[in-house]
Amino acid sequence: MTTAICTRTEIDPRGPRFGGAITTVVLAIALITVGSPLSDVLVAWQTLVFGLGALVGLHAQPYGILYRTVIGPRLAPPQVLEDAAPPRFAQAVGLIFMIVALVSIILGATLIAAIAIGFALAAAFLNAAFDFCLGCEMYLLGARLRHR
Repeated sequence: MTTAICTRTEIDPRGPRFGGAITTVVLAIALITVGSPLSDVLVAWQTLVFGLGALVGLHAQPYGILYRTVIGPRLAPPQVLEDAAPPRFAQAVGLIFMIVALVSIILGATLIAAIAIGFALAAAFLNAAFDFCLGCEMYLLGARLRHR
């Protein structure tokens, strides 16, 4: 068995990128269909996904479970592992955007929902396409500022 997402503190960095790809697809469909029941379900689902990743841990995040059980075992072991804290923080940032989108949908403010979905989509796309985790970078910047 490979160490795809090996512990709660160190993870295979390919896992969050895989999750970012799935999130990109989910949020793109949600944005295209905003105002429809499909979008509402997708936003609720992604809110749950981000909530599990941020509040419970990356080991409980559905896309991470899929990576760890299906994708990771088929790959060579990762060259390096990374700290789980920055991606977990990124999940929390995504959760905030999805809560804004979900509340906006409930209140009928589809424009605000679309904007929140769009921001989360942009961050997920950066992670999936360019391996640039915006939330992770925010976490690292905050850590540097705290140490000054």
